[in-house]
Amino acid sequence: MTEIHLDKLPLAGVRVLEFCSIAAGPFCGMLLSDMGAEVTKIEPPGGDALRAWPPISAGFSENFASLNRNKRSVVLDLKNPVDLATALALASEADVVVENNRPGVMDRLGLGWPQLTARNPALVYCSISAFGQSGPRSREGGFDLTIQAAAGVMSVTGDSEAPVKCGVPVSDFASGLYGAFSISSALVKARATGIGVHLDVPMFGCTLAIAALQTSEYFGTGRSPGKLGSAHPRNAPYEAFKASDGHIAIAAGNDSLWRSVLAAVGRPELADDPRFASPTLRAANQTALKEILETHFVHEPVAYWIEVFNRAGVPHSRINTYEQALADPQVTHMGCVQDLELPGGTRTRTFTSPVRINGQRIAMRSNPPSLGEHTAQVRDALLIRQRD
Repeated sequence: MTEIHLDKLPLAGVRVLEFCSIAAGPFCGMLLSDMGAEVTKIEPPGGDALRAWPPISAGFSENFASLNRNKRSVVLDLKNPVDLATALALASEADVVVENNRPGVMDRLGLGWPQLTARNPALVYCSISAFGQSGPRSREGGFDLTIQAAAGVMSVTGDSEAPVKCGVPVSDFASGLYGAFSISSALVKARATGIGVHLDVPMFGCTLAIAALQTSEYFGTGRSPGKLGSAHPRNAPYEAFKASDGHIAIAAGNDSLWRSVLAAVGRPELADDPRFASPTLRAANQTALKEILETHFVHEPVAYWIEVFNRAGVPHSRINTYEQALADPQVTHMGCVQDLELPGGTRTRTFTSPVRINGQRIAMRSNPPSLGEHTAQVRDALLIRQRD
């Protein structure tokens, strides 16, 4: 599969200054860099805290590497007047600033939206924070766990009484996605009018926003949704079922697929059972339905049922580990797993952008930077531009 050239990427030429750490902000910056933006990551002297997160390979964090490809690293002590002046000069030239500090921190440093837009009126300034820039909880900090708890995700996750978070940090990455989408949209207007915007991206709000099905259920019924494990509140069979050697997930999302499942297990008469006459009734009686279906599933291995449901056209999947998921032939076809060289020469792999542009893959242009790798280069280039 061919790779798209940098000058063909939609954000080629866009200059982004990233004042971010850990996950939500760096993920936002990386998404912009994947689309061609030139992202300069400003780090404190100790570096982004994610650099210390394991697994560590030859002294370099693989977690950090996964969120910081295609970026330059510049170390600045923003409490030092000389370094602060460098940051201000870079911000004056930037198209975008992304920051994920607590509200008020950037203002106190002289790098807030009011200060920077006065110097650079076309600037798109994106603030990602736990609860937003205003309101009764705006001064609170937050990490993915606490935002999942606050936004209700943990109340509908798992199938036991114990609170369980989603295994993937959905609050961090949903916020990064909202940030990147909003920045890209705002750049269109800024380029056309010369007037930038301040984007307030609250992790709490983003996490509630992606829970549209759960919030609408509450609005419609007055009852908070509960835990269903892998099941669905409005349809069945739509969950994981036990086979003889593991589990298989089945998503029979309409009546036609429901009948296909019944044909596959040799129970077509269940279509006439009044308990299962509609998706709503099947969801209401899914415990009984699961017991019936699993008496058939447990007699054959997962591979057998995959063949059966492939022929029947019923959406399904084995419950993969990440090792299995990354070995899927579709991953090879997508070409998303690419080699990565960490500082120090250790080689690893990373999962890159899954997006294709006119059928072409978005290449990883540069490895994640070592701390301060580009500080001298960026300072020297800035001095030359200021002299000119």
